[in-house]
Parts: sequence; C-alpha cells; structure tokens
Amino acid sequence: MDLVVSRALTVPAAELVWRFSRSSGPGGQHVNTSDSRVQLSWDVSASAVLTDDQRDLLVARLGGRLVDGVLTVASSEQRSQLRNRETALAKLADVVAAGLAPEAAPRRPTRRTRGSDRRRLTAKNERSATKQQRRRPTDD
Repeated sequence: MDLVVSRALTVPAAELVWRFSRSSGPGGQHVNTSDSRVQLSWDVSASAVLTDDQRDLLVARLGGRLVDGVLTVASSEQRSQLRNRETALAKLADVVAAGLAPEAAPRRPTRRTRGSDRRRLTAKNERSATKQQRRRPTDD
C-alpha cells in the first residue's frame, strides 16, 4: 500500500515500516490475543522520493517528531488491524502534508476606517453620558 500524500508526492510501500503490537482498550478477551495496534514508520532522511528542499523542510518543521530522521505514527483506535492500518496511513499522510504545506502569507495590517472610528467614539460618549447620569447630584 503506497502512501499518497499529494498528487505530486507518493511514498512507495517499500519505504514504509510496519510494526504490530497488542492494543489496549475495547475488544474484550479478543484484544489480549490479537496484534491490532499499528505503528507506521517512514525514514524521512533516507527517502528517495523527496527532493533535498522537501527533506530539509520536513526535518526543520517535524524535528520534534523525528527520531534519527524517522517519522512514526501509531494507531490503536479501531478494533481491527486493517482499519488501524488505514488510520495510520491517513495520519502519516496528514503529518507529511502539513509539514510540506507552504507557509501562510503574513498579515498585512490595515488602517481603521474613519466611520469605524466615529462609531467607536460615539459609543464611548454615549456610555460616558450614561455613567454620568448615575452620579449623585451636586449641591450647586
């Protein structure tokens, strides 16, 4: 099963490493005997499908998740190993796609409009007048 990250990037199944273990959670006695938990690993630093720029970008952005250049995701939400495999593939694709996504354009600050300034000041004056009317009258 190849990992399709985007139209431009597909990780071949030969680069993916699967590990299976017993899962905790629902499943009753069956969970004690089946290896339904899935760990999916991909060696980002040695991958042949990435360009040098993509590799550098992933290492920089996912540095905290990488262990010796290997990205690992685990899935044990489902009871069956097959569904956990599909979930792990989707998780890994999401993480890699997020790591390769272009950065958002920086926000360009804009000026307030004259009308918004007027509305703000009018509201402040009305609020001020309301509070002044609550004061105790003076003896003048």
